[in-house]
Amino acid sequence: MPLTVLSLGEISPEMLYLDLMKRVLSDSIFIDHPLAHLVPYQIKVGTPWIKRQFLWMISGLLARYRITMAESNDSFTHEERVLAIANGTFWPARAHTMIGHKRLNNLQTCVESVLRHSVPGDLIETGVWRGGACIFMRAILKAYGDETRSVWVADSFEGLPSPSPNKYKADEGDQWHTFDILAIPLEEVQSNFRRYGLLDDRVRFLKGWFKDTLPIAPIDRLAVLRLDGDMYESTIQALEALYDKLSPGGFVIIDDFSLPPCAQAVGDFRSARGIKDALIDIDGSGSYWQRSA
Repeated sequence: MPLTVLSLGEISPEMLYLDLMKRVLSDSIFIDHPLAHLVPYQIKVGTPWIKRQFLWMISGLLARYRITMAESNDSFTHEERVLAIANGTFWPARAHTMIGHKRLNNLQTCVESVLRHSVPGDLIETGVWRGGACIFMRAILKAYGDETRSVWVADSFEGLPSPSPNKYKADEGDQWHTFDILAIPLEEVQSNFRRYGLLDDRVRFLKGWFKDTLPIAPIDRLAVLRLDGDMYESTIQALEALYDKLSPGGFVIIDDFSLPPCAQAVGDFRSARGIKDALIDIDGSGSYWQRSA
């Protein structure tokens, strides 16, 4: 299953640029390079969710003591590494995104759709890690000459919050807050934007816990709302604060729909709002829908 290589005769300069951005952001251009072989516990495609949770929990606990649980890419075949990058099923050592090519392709399709159909509003991701998906959104706007929309980058930049099971029971026992690898400082994310020449006044940062920042964010309209908060709390808070700002024809993308607490938050919100728009699977992990009204 080789990574798709586009022929120069088949694509426009914009598409060529965006294809290269995906390869660099995901580090897939170095898929077989020795320096890319060590990753913070890459988990093979098909590993059951319970086992994945256990491995990540142990990795997070060890990280608290600065002990890295890692596995060499040498133990994976080339085909397994290609599939892992396509599906975003590992935590890369140096890539700027972990969401994989399928979710990057979905993000590109959604942003291109709102541009093509003039759906009003900005773009936002809630939970950005190293900033790769937001960098890619800014690159798409740049590629197509959009000079009106902003990309909002919302994160605590300190990792995930400790669970509040009294308010959000689905998060009881959650361990995401113990994963130091998820706590990327604001300055590092800004530096990553700068590396691509994409840090400008159209990139807006919202630093803090979602419960504090999102309800008062100075956003008028949104065209793409991408959620990557893992937890019930982070997911429901983003939906409650931002969904009403999403234009009809815009998209909601849920990166972590395969995680039960996240899926429950999405289901609860859609049920409470009577949302019937089709929820479409992306890659077995992420899902999305297009707002009809």
